[in-house]
Amino acid sequence: MSPYKNQTIKVFIADDHEVVRHGLKHIISQTPDIEVIGEAENGVQVLEKIPDLKVDVILMDIEMPEKNGLETLIQLKALHPSLPVIILSIFGEEQYGLRLINYGAAGYLSKTCPPEQLIDAIKKAFKGGKYITPALSEKLVMNFGSNPEKPLHESLSNREYQVFFMIASGQKLKDIANELSISTNTVNAHRTNIMRKMCMSSNAELIRYALQNDLVK
Repeated sequence: MSPYKNQTIKVFIADDHEVVRHGLKHIISQTPDIEVIGEAENGVQVLEKIPDLKVDVILMDIEMPEKNGLETLIQLKALHPSLPVIILSIFGEEQYGLRLINYGAAGYLSKTCPPEQLIDAIKKAFKGGKYITPALSEKLVMNFGSNPEKPLHESLSNREYQVFFMIASGQKLKDIANELSISTNTVNAHRTNIMRKMCMSSNAELIRYALQNDLVK
């Protein structure tokens, strides 16, 4: 869709924290040509509500219950390939940014970013572009170098990567299961696959790898 001059940009917000949604709506309300027309608490609600709304840009948290932002992004791009989705996260670009851009996100922003950066990202996404920070741009360039050696964590599936990151961040398997709304057995199965794919045998090795590759701080 080509934007017309003076056209109001219609934004949909997805975040499981009401205070975050309220804050985003307040920031957007300060910009005359952008308005929030809907919101959701999780990915399931996003997929249910979007078809009935004329949405121009989605702002979506990566960590949500029932269906997280990564899974929702993949389904949204399959159903609505031209709909721009900007991911918001408390995690740095090193953890998820590159992967999400590769899966079709129109941008990846920290929840601590300045309000003007958020507005710039929305406007750029609306015009069909991608909002990429200098740090993430550098990672994209490095990723497309000639015959780069693929990092071990890039062999993981989306869910495996999520579990890997949570383990590397020091979370216990039970807590991971609760946060992702899956069983502990399922988390253990993902951990087994992660260890096999990354040729590791302990959580300590995963944590050391994540630290060495700047995936966690």
